[in-house]
Amino acid sequence: MTKHTITLIPGDGIGPEVSAAVVQIVEASGAQVEWETHYAGAQALEKFGDTLPQELLESIKRNRVALKGPITTPVGKGFTSVNVGLRKALDLYANLRPVRALPNIPSRYPELDLVVVRENTEDLYSGIEHVVVPGVVESLKIITEKASTRIARFAFDYARREGRKKVTAVHKANIMKLSDGLFLECFRNVARDYPEIEADDKIVDNACMQLVMRPEQFDIMLLENLYGDIVSDLCAGLIGGLGLVPGANIGELGAVFEAVHGSAPDIAGQGIANPTALLQSAILMLRHLGEREPAEKIEKAMLKVFEEGRVRTRDIGGESKTAEFAEAIIAVM
Repeated sequence: MTKHTITLIPGDGIGPEVSAAVVQIVEASGAQVEWETHYAGAQALEKFGDTLPQELLESIKRNRVALKGPITTPVGKGFTSVNVGLRKALDLYANLRPVRALPNIPSRYPELDLVVVRENTEDLYSGIEHVVVPGVVESLKIITEKASTRIARFAFDYARREGRKKVTAVHKANIMKLSDGLFLECFRNVARDYPEIEADDKIVDNACMQLVMRPEQFDIMLLENLYGDIVSDLCAGLIGGLGLVPGANIGELGAVFEAVHGSAPDIAGQGIANPTALLQSAILMLRHLGEREPAEKIEKAMLKVFEEGRVRTRDIGGESKTAEFAEAIIAVM
């Protein structure tokens, strides 16, 4: 049986600790994988003089899949975000964030199970801005038919493959009639090719209110880059925060699966970080690779550990260490 080689980017802060725990669990699941470790961010800058070394990019292009721990992005100074750099360099146009409530974790919506699909390459979020005259700044919101059609197709293909029933486009086309209007038009054109999947749309402000009041009405949410960035974190908050949800950036050249939370330098090296977000990303990654059996095995074991509630890391009200959480999941498997 051929092994999948995966580019592993351990990250910094708590990254190496949660990465080590996840690697241990994935290997114990019987998944046919081997790892190729590379560095990015401050570590890579120190070693190679570049936050995104060419060797790393070539490794992801060659292996077509990477698992990435959290990497610190300096605020207001220093190098630009490694996450954004990776998305641009590899044209990872689709951001995928499944949000599902976990057993025994206090949450307003214990039944919540939805997926956020975010366009990753354009819109206001791409940061094309300039000073017109002192005191006046202009930011450009670029929306293209190509990118809007491509992300809509991704959302409907994902719905079809994973047995989801509905895709909701989220927009502000009542005000941004041309840009968001184009995004919405592309969504409706693509929806015609998937008659078995319900398609509807909501204005972004209403969508946020509905998420807080009745989130169970959503199945897959499809959003432009900036709205997607905000709404995906809002959805994570509904089930307990970013430490529990997975993330993936997917394109034609490959896919990077990552923990979307920060690198938590204040607790780095203490062995108390929660590896759930990166573990859930690894489960997504295994499904993406066609390793569905090990993915189910890990997921079932993880859910059982949460259900029993005996082994919990500090962030979710327990005293267990990162390694103890990993060992508990392996024991269940």
